[in-house]
Amino acid sequence: MNMQQELIQLLCQKSFNYSETPTFKLASGKMSQYYVNCKPTVLHPFGMNLVGHLMYEKLLHGTISAVGGLTFGADPIAVATSFVSGMKNQPVNAFSVRKQQKDHGMVRWIEGDVQAGDRVAILEDVATTGGSTIKAIERVRSEGLDVIQVLVLVDRQEGGLENIRAHVDRVDAIVSRDALIAYLKRR
Repeated sequence: MNMQQELIQLLCQKSFNYSETPTFKLASGKMSQYYVNCKPTVLHPFGMNLVGHLMYEKLLHGTISAVGGLTFGADPIAVATSFVSGMKNQPVNAFSVRKQQKDHGMVRWIEGDVQAGDRVAILEDVATTGGSTIKAIERVRSEGLDVIQVLVLVDRQEGGLENIRAHVDRVDAIVSRDALIAYLKRR
């Protein structure tokens, strides 16, 4: 079994819920047949290892100097990816985008070792409409960073990746909703 298949299995065990009828209320208020909460997977030692390696493999190597996204969903993914990059001797820093701008000290949207002009990738745990990812892109750009890639752990396949592509050309997902449902149906 390859790393992506192992991640799909772990996501289905820890993070993906499916129902024949729409029983899950999403952040948008919409009801859905499935719900994805990646935190139990990305905060699990084995899941963190898989996510870090799979995200690292998808990065535009030699181009990206840092990875991060909107707290809290992107934080463990960025840390895992950064950790793997260090193990591979191609270090990429991690950063976090605040939900509310810091109102003291340096008054910034971003925490981490990044500077204006750095070329970065925005990471996201789940994309539905892409709204939170677009918010992270806007905040990061307002701090002078150059967003050249977006990596999403789970694409719910509801138009999010297409919406994000209106802001960043290079957008990829590690796992799709269809892959998760297919795994569940095989079991």
